[in-house]
Amino acid sequence: MLGRKQEINLQLNQIIDAILVAMAFVICHSVRYQYQFGQGPIAPLKDFIWLGAIVVPFTPIALEIQGYYRHPLQKTLITSIRQIFGAVLGLGLVVGGVVVFVKTVEQSRFVFLALPALVTVFLLAKEAIVKAIIRRRLSDKGIREQVIVAGVPEDVAAMLSAIPVEQRMEFDVVQEIDISRQPVIDLVKAFQKHNAQRVLFAAGHVHFNRVEEAIKACEVEGVEAWLSAGFIRTSITRPNFDSVGGIPMLVFQSTPEASWALMFKDLFDRVGALVLLVLTAWIWAIAAIGIRLSSGGPVIFKQMRGGRYGRPFRMYKFRTMHMGAEDERTELEERNEMSGPVFKLAKDPRVFKFGSILRQLSIDELPQLINVLRGEMSLVGPRPLPTYEVERIVKSAQRRRLSVKPGMTCLWQVRGRNKITNFDDWVSLDLEYIDNWSMWLDLKILLKTIPVVLFGAGAR
Repeated sequence: MLGRKQEINLQLNQIIDAILVAMAFVICHSVRYQYQFGQGPIAPLKDFIWLGAIVVPFTPIALEIQGYYRHPLQKTLITSIRQIFGAVLGLGLVVGGVVVFVKTVEQSRFVFLALPALVTVFLLAKEAIVKAIIRRRLSDKGIREQVIVAGVPEDVAAMLSAIPVEQRMEFDVVQEIDISRQPVIDLVKAFQKHNAQRVLFAAGHVHFNRVEEAIKACEVEGVEAWLSAGFIRTSITRPNFDSVGGIPMLVFQSTPEASWALMFKDLFDRVGALVLLVLTAWIWAIAAIGIRLSSGGPVIFKQMRGGRYGRPFRMYKFRTMHMGAEDERTELEERNEMSGPVFKLAKDPRVFKFGSILRQLSIDELPQLINVLRGEMSLVGPRPLPTYEVERIVKSAQRRRLSVKPGMTCLWQVRGRNKITNFDDWVSLDLEYIDNWSMWLDLKILLKTIPVVLFGAGAR
């Protein structure tokens, strides 16, 4: 019905999808291997295992990131196709990267092109079957769960109206009990009369002692008790459940919760950073030589920045200012062009000529790939501020931008960069990113960063 059952169904769905992807992979290779059309014979299946190792386990993860498994009955065919396409596109980029950088892997255009098409057909067919099974099951009232709802009538009505129709169809409310007025014995009699399987408590306006007494009655009868936390109203945070030392905890989060998507983001960050390090090695060499010839001194500039939750870390950049520039910052404060606690100056006199070129092309940011590899930063996330600027932040809403790992690029970078001079506007973009985070949003920001870097839009 809810919670754990949904989690089990999700995992079962993902296992079935992985099996379908494996079947599609074997079929595509077998057809190409057996008939030997196209450019001639291809290698046996064992030489394509690297491809299966990517697409089989990661397709369900990519689908989950796209929201493919949410509310199946409410989705249209177009929505499902769009979600599958997004997942296939993401995996295609990974496979393409492997083909480009590991040139010894076996390739077959037919397998690469036919596999996504066959996977799409298999997934859509499975989804159609699952929908039919769910609808048939929900139409049979004999297998629906018998549920009692307890609480103040107003709270009960509000809770039931908030449950999605798809989930509401999975159970029948056989009786409503007002535990603020009725004795607990009425609840016990309702268990026995209806053979109820669980009780949903909407107890926002019921004294906790009464709720505790009712839950203990459920415990004695062996009936599951589900307590709604809807009486705690928040506008941003999302409730979740966890435990500490066996003590149940109701958790309110305003940041993305731990999930496969976040694990994939961390893996994507580190692999992406490593790939970019290899691709840009020649740029590092040019930058290092240019800095040494035009300014002398160290090539890398190190500065303490505020990481997640403000925890300091040492961030790396190519040095673009002359030696001792940090000591001159105080004298330039009155020329600050940015409101709030941050300092930005369009034509900073401390920047030497070659350093200005590095800034214009965002090459000075490349050493932060080391921070990404070390797990201190992400490819996408709010830009990290120097620790002395973090200490100046006094508004709680502004500090919430510190609740996620900082990144090399962000919405602020692609929607105006240094043209945005109001720190509150900058923070609004960061909070928009945090509240709407998804891997797809990260990919869109990364793609939009490319033209910003190439054309130096808003760089200083």
